[in-house]
Amino acid sequence: MGILFTKLINIFFSNEQYKICVLGLDNAGKTTILYKLLLGSAVETTPTIGSNVEELTYKNINLLVWDVGGQDSLRASWRLENEALTNASMLVFANKQDVQGSFGPAQISLQLGLDAIRNRQWHIQACCGLTGDGLHEVNSHIVVDRLFFNFPFRAWTG
Repeated sequence: MGILFTKLINIFFSNEQYKICVLGLDNAGKTTILYKLLLGSAVETTPTIGSNVEELTYKNINLLVWDVGGQDSLRASWRLENEALTNASMLVFANKQDVQGSFGPAQISLQLGLDAIRNRQWHIQACCGLTGDGLHEVNSHIVVDRLFFNFPFRAWTG
């Protein structure tokens, strides 16, 4: 019990910054999700050329979030085999759940072959970047993952 309490104190009262890289296809809602988390409201966005970098705080945890554009030319850099991502967890946003006919988490998981991933923690979360539905659960998952597994995060918007 003492170890758990110590971890809680270290996470919630540290000045450590955790890095998140948000990747996904064009118009997947990456920037919408980022600014919904940062500002608490949806903002009108334009296609991201290159990347956006923002700092945000959730429950006293500092996050540095890279929102990388979804252009074909940038997709080669998305490889999970990168040495810097050896212990990275993967969080998949099943975004646009408000759109009729959108794939649910199970369908997205199947299409991406997530069940075959055995070398890292992963989680898929249904959400809507415009309304914020499902985003608080995502933040809680990040906290739990950092607490119990001590892995950095990498997020994917589908």
